[in-house]
This record gives sequence, C-alpha cells and structure tokens, in this order.
Amino acid sequence: MFVVVVDFVIRLENRTRFLALVAENAHASVTFEKGCLQFDVCTDNDAPDRILLYEAYVDAEAFEFHKRTEHFATFDRESRELVSEKRVRCLTRYVDGSAEPANTGSKS
Repeated sequence: MFVVVVDFVIRLENRTRFLALVAENAHASVTFEKGCLQFDVCTDNDAPDRILLYEAYVDAEAFEFHKRTEHFATFDRESRELVSEKRVRCLTRYVDGSAEPANTGSKS
C-alpha cells in the first residue's frame, strides 16, 4: 500500500477556508478514485495552524492519478496561498511484516 503524509502549516486566518477546500478534495478522492483507499484530514489539538493529511492508495500509480484529477488541481491552486509550509512524505505501509498491499493478502 502506498501512503502519502502531508504536513501543512497554514496561516490561522485561513484555517476555515483551508479546511473546507481539503475536505472537498478528500471527499472527492475517496468517492471517485478507485485507487484511493483512505484520505484522512487531521488537525493538531495543540497547534491549530497544523493540518496533517493521511492518504492511502493501492499503489504509486493511483497517487499519480490523484494528482491529475480536477479536484486535486482545484485544491492545489486555491489552497496554495493559504499555506506557509508544506511537507510531503511518500511511504510504504507494511502489513504483517510485508510490503505487499494490504488488500491482496500476499506475503513476501
């Protein structure tokens, strides 16, 4: 399983707008992208200017597809000026000691 973690630091005056944009993107991703398994938007209780996304895809190609969707393009374009920092990490999720996608049941 291919996992993307995005850590945003936003300008507090833009928090409501940013959360609305990211919620639309998350909803469209899990609803309309077959390869998007999970898209969580997490807020930090101790730092209201920090928002973390946890996204899970069947593979890296599904994430590449996500980046070409209209809903992602809209989010990226409209949120860019609301963000002061952004860090993206791409990870492989290990399940039962295996790097295989969780939904295949395969072991390596």
